[in-house]
Amino acid sequence: MSDVPFGFGVPDRDPERRDQSGSGPGNDPFGFGALFGGAGGGTPDELLAKMPLFAELQKLMTWSGGPVNWDLARQGAISSLAAGSQPSSDAERAAVADALRLADLWLDQVTELPSGVDRPLAWSRVEWVEQTLPAWSTLIDPLAERVVGAMTSALPAEAAAMAGPLAGIMGRMGGLMFGAQVGQALGRLSGEVLTSGEIGIPLAPAGAGVLLPQNVAEFAAGLDRPADEVRLFLALREAASQRLFVHVPWLRQQLHDAVHAYARGIHVDREAIERGINEAMGSMGGIDPTNPEGIQALLGSGLLEPEETPEQQAALRRLETLLALVEGWVDSVVAAAAGDRLPGHGALAETMRRRRASGGPAEQTFATLVGLELRPRRLRDAATVWGAMAQQHGNAERDRLWSHPDLLPTSDDLDEPLDFVARQGADDELRSLTADDAQEPGTQKPDTDGRDSGD
Repeated sequence: MSDVPFGFGVPDRDPERRDQSGSGPGNDPFGFGALFGGAGGGTPDELLAKMPLFAELQKLMTWSGGPVNWDLARQGAISSLAAGSQPSSDAERAAVADALRLADLWLDQVTELPSGVDRPLAWSRVEWVEQTLPAWSTLIDPLAERVVGAMTSALPAEAAAMAGPLAGIMGRMGGLMFGAQVGQALGRLSGEVLTSGEIGIPLAPAGAGVLLPQNVAEFAAGLDRPADEVRLFLALREAASQRLFVHVPWLRQQLHDAVHAYARGIHVDREAIERGINEAMGSMGGIDPTNPEGIQALLGSGLLEPEETPEQQAALRRLETLLALVEGWVDSVVAAAAGDRLPGHGALAETMRRRRASGGPAEQTFATLVGLELRPRRLRDAATVWGAMAQQHGNAERDRLWSHPDLLPTSDDLDEPLDFVARQGADDELRSLTADDAQEPGTQKPDTDGRDSGD
């Protein structure tokens, strides 16, 4: 699992841990340590050569675009990849396009949802960062805004009055902090993701089917399968994901709504904080706002950590269920499409399951974003639902469940997936009987649920 939070962690200020961890690119992506006299600062001429960074810092400090400084996030992510991102070649772009076209042909035979890919793309890691920033902004900004608002509202009146004149500067500093940490996280993810839909929420523009050839090649190098087979398997997954999100228009919004519902519940107990501060002041002989060690002790005490509410827990259950249903459907239709055509499908599918279980990009994203630990059992149960639906009722009935969010299995349904599938059979029989009765002249349509069945 990733240890890089999406802007919601406090930097490690322990000097011993800092000394042990060093000051590599991940800790100092822009070289500020060297610029301000740290190790390796260089000669005066070398320092003067870095002076444009002051102008860049001034630009970052005037950011007013929201709770996360996305300019800094972009720069930080790309800076960490400066020597590690390779542009896609013409041959790689052609191979990706061929794989996605073949994948769509195979998927046409196993799902009622039509193709969702109108342009195949082969992105480098840098392109992944730049092209997915709008999607990340939509997902992360509400969370960051609520975190800042919750912490500010929880300050005691005296502290709030002291912070008032500095509110603008504090907001910009918060944007810098969030931007730096989000950038670091995106830089790391860009070296791991294989497709644009791997985290469960599509990050590419609608209609774009995306593979990252550099990451795919590194992923394939550790497997005992031909590279073109691995590419086709991933193209099947990407094309399946695009079909779902393009032709189920409410799905993307439902996933975002679940994340934002969690964000709306972020708050801290001000009374508990005030009691804790009073106790801390009594035991510490008061807290001097000019004493950084005293303030850090307060911040590290846990008093300012938001409490998770029942509403947030419900939002997390909805999010986990939706992500499991998306992933399970993709697993199911890819298995049906690959069939005997792709000899290594079983081994590759097992590799993806292990990748998720050990903390792949999707698991990293939601663990750091909202603290959601995706449970492998949810994914297996969702795949069981989709597989059994296709086997017992056909592909059309399986895909019909995506026509409205109320038709999808709930978290409770996933506890007994085969019971859910069996109930769909009973509902099909009831609909058939209702239709037969309606066709008989002089018969009254039964009202099975208190509504006009002809609606």
